[in-house]
Amino acid sequence: MGTLLRHVLELTEADVSAFFQDIGLGDYRPRFTPVVRAIVARGPLSIRDLAAEVGVTHSAASQTVAQMARQDLVSLRPGTDARQRIVSLTEKTRRLMPTLEAEWAATSAAADQLEAELQYPLREVLVAAVEALERKSLRERIGETDAALSLRRPGED
Repeated sequence: MGTLLRHVLELTEADVSAFFQDIGLGDYRPRFTPVVRAIVARGPLSIRDLAAEVGVTHSAASQTVAQMARQDLVSLRPGTDARQRIVSLTEKTRRLMPTLEAEWAATSAAADQLEAELQYPLREVLVAAVEALERKSLRERIGETDAALSLRRPGED
């Protein structure tokens, strides 16, 4: 399952990245889009709030924001807490917005076309999978299998 999910992600991200090159967005990465969209929708956000909004770990959000800051796509300023950093879009990103919005529309339309070819809507399946895993982790599910129960060491209950 994990191998297939990674492969689908690799295929889609590689194609979206290639399209970014085609339209002159150069080093812009697919992982930047949820960050930009979140800030467009909600305004400047702390990295913690951004991570929650995008649905990634604080560490992943921090790494993505650092990459974006190196490309002058976002700026960081201190928050109310010394440890907090607030992420805002830069003027460079605001100038890119018409291109980014057109790319988002094109990518969304392409994703709709892809889903039309599938037996099940991929987004709905992925949302359902996330919800199921939030209710009960895969680790818990693995631990409940007969195969995992046979792996327990003697004396463990």
